[in-house]
Amino acid sequence: MPRTTRRDSYHHGDLRAALIDTAMELIVEQGAQGFSLAEASRRLGVAVSAPYRHFADRDELLAAVGVRTGELLVAAVTAERGGDSPEERLVAVVRGYVRFAATRQALFETLLSTITPAADRAMQPVKAAFHDAATALSGGDPEATQALAMAVVATAHGHAGLLHLGTFGAGEEAVETAVRGAAAATLALIAGRAALTP
Repeated sequence: MPRTTRRDSYHHGDLRAALIDTAMELIVEQGAQGFSLAEASRRLGVAVSAPYRHFADRDELLAAVGVRTGELLVAAVTAERGGDSPEERLVAVVRGYVRFAATRQALFETLLSTITPAADRAMQPVKAAFHDAATALSGGDPEATQALAMAVVATAHGHAGLLHLGTFGAGEEAVETAVRGAAAATLALIAGRAALTP
């Protein structure tokens, strides 16, 4: 089937969005290292000079991909079902984070390698979710909040990294094993949070 939808959209002034979408597709297919503006142009059927009307270079387009990926991460974390308690909210954030890192690995890695102020702003709701739950669990103590939040973030990121290394196996069951492990480790950190601060 011909690629008509994207061409129709950028002919109406949305080439920038089409380039971001195409860059994301290419990154999923071949990783950020294999991505080029020329390949994105070819896929869209535009001149290789066309992207430069919207992006100064490859890095600027990758930064825009990072922002879009940050927004997708927020959506994934928000979609996780959690309860009303701070413990349940924190565990839900961790589950969403690990699941997103597992299912969108190439984009997640691109996000981490292209952190910009704009990407940081896009991810702010995720950071706030970690921080707000940790604050509630720490009775508002800033030092205890920071210690718990950092430990939980490290746990979530660590489980995502181990999953990518194949530690939990492969396929959907491996993803769920990593998600469950991260959730259990988070609950253990919450239970032992007093030991996280001197």
